Amino acid sequence: MEDGGAVEVSHSIRERVIAENSLVALLQGLQGQVTTVDLRDEGTARGRVVNVDAYMNVRLAQLEDLFVTGRNVRYVHIPEHVDIMKTIETQIARIHRVRNFGSDRGGRKEYAKKKV
Repeated sequence: MEDGGAVEVSHSIRERVIAENSLVALLQGLQGQVTTVDLRDEGTARGRVVNVDAYMNVRLAQLEDLFVTGRNVRYVHIPEHVDIMKTIETQIARIHRVRNFGSDRGGRKEYAKKKV
């Protein structure tokens, strides 16, 4: 996937906070990449990352869609060509764009400051 592609960012405040404060942002940044996920039962799943939520539930596209719950993930292989820091920074910027949409134009404001 190219950097300009559409990436799904959760609209849940809780999930965005979790993602921006953990390495889940790195996994979310792998959307569109082919990778391998090692499972707790010693199995593996390989496919193109379709979606990763804040709880590390991973949806992979294989011959058919595969959903791996976060509690079953042991390890996710990061492809060698992925710049880890850039991927994290890009994903956190996407999370912030969703959080701050319309902030100066009267749109939804999260964590609004109380007026004294």
